[in-house]
Amino acid sequence: MIMIDNLSVQFGGLKAIDGLTATLEAPVCGLIGPNGAGKTTLVNLLSGLVGARAGQVAVDGLPWLPLSPRQRVVQGLRRSFQTEQVVEDLSVWANVQAVLDQVPPTGVDAANEVADVLGYCGLTDVATEPGQAINLFQRRMLELAKALVGRPRLLLLDEPGAGLTEQESGRLREALRGIQAFRGAQVLLIDHDVDLIADTCSQTLVMDFGRRLALGPTREVLQDPEVRRAYLGT
Repeated sequence: MIMIDNLSVQFGGLKAIDGLTATLEAPVCGLIGPNGAGKTTLVNLLSGLVGARAGQVAVDGLPWLPLSPRQRVVQGLRRSFQTEQVVEDLSVWANVQAVLDQVPPTGVDAANEVADVLGYCGLTDVATEPGQAINLFQRRMLELAKALVGRPRLLLLDEPGAGLTEQESGRLREALRGIQAFRGAQVLLIDHDVDLIADTCSQTLVMDFGRRLALGPTREVLQDPEVRRAYLGT
């Protein structure tokens, strides 16, 4: 659970986040809004890349803002980016192993853990392939596999479905919906694909000009006239 209380982030005279208060408690939460709404700033703040001018954030009751980026990783933060961070000359297996080597031990045999997440993400058959040899969908799933090792608590996924076919997007959705059962982690999903958000997120936060525009069950939020005006252009 992510609890955000009166959060503000400012860059010079620009209020990127302006008094945001929200409680995100669903297994998979959506984060949407028009360009410039403050979505990336919020994700960067949760990651520890930017600081807050005011307010508080707690993740599962743990005060989050005092923690360094490294401490947040130790506490289970994982993040993917719009551009995949795949090491081209390492195998798929080694890409995941490299992340596991940087997080606290889980008490589970490392080889078994890597094999487990590769199986979950459908990458077992390409485990020995170098990163440069796999296709876009496999790269997206590799990013997800890297986020699932080492007792994740919170996954911040930035447009994981970009560029995928309808069939590939369906497989991604199934994987996203199963993450809490598989690893016990919460997902905050940032994506412009409204269908992906609607199919995977039971709760969605909509931001606009750094403020909360709407928060609630995803289907209801997407029907909100203000959301449709600001984000969907209707």
